[in-house]
Amino acid sequence: MAIDSHIVLRLAKSATVCAMALFASMAAFNNITDPAVNFAAVKHALAMDGIFEHSQLSWRSIENPVIATGCFIVIIALESLTALLCWIGAAIMLTKLNQAEHTFRSAKSCAIIGLTLGFLAWQVIFMSIGEWFVMWQSAQWTDTAHSAFRIFITFLLVLIFVASNEPRRETTDHR
Repeated sequence: MAIDSHIVLRLAKSATVCAMALFASMAAFNNITDPAVNFAAVKHALAMDGIFEHSQLSWRSIENPVIATGCFIVIIALESLTALLCWIGAAIMLTKLNQAEHTFRSAKSCAIIGLTLGFLAWQVIFMSIGEWFVMWQSAQWTDTAHSAFRIFITFLLVLIFVASNEPRRETTDHR
């Protein structure tokens, strides 16, 4: 019995979306159930208290605990929404495995939105905003950028894989 390569490819796409949903779920879960460590990272990154002593960029610091709390809540919300959209997207994709190409392509929409949100969350928050607060100058928080890079590149690769069209099925001419 031959395995339909289109179904295998569609299963692979669904599985990678599930993997990203699981990752975002764990990130949100960890922040919700043990917020102290990651909230401290957000608070210190905003306060810029670990950057070079005479940095001309320290005027950017934010030491308001309400703003730090708000930023942390936004991070958790983005992680949670990413997870939810990816879980829903994967479920929709799995229900459409045997459908026509255009139907399966449409089924990928929610997953694509979730993957895009995941990419944007880690790239914008941890890389771009992290750059604004010059986290790379902090010996304690510099690893955040390295981790964020690995994460958003993974989201991007999965997004490209999922968004790509499957090769057209070959039709057999039975004349």
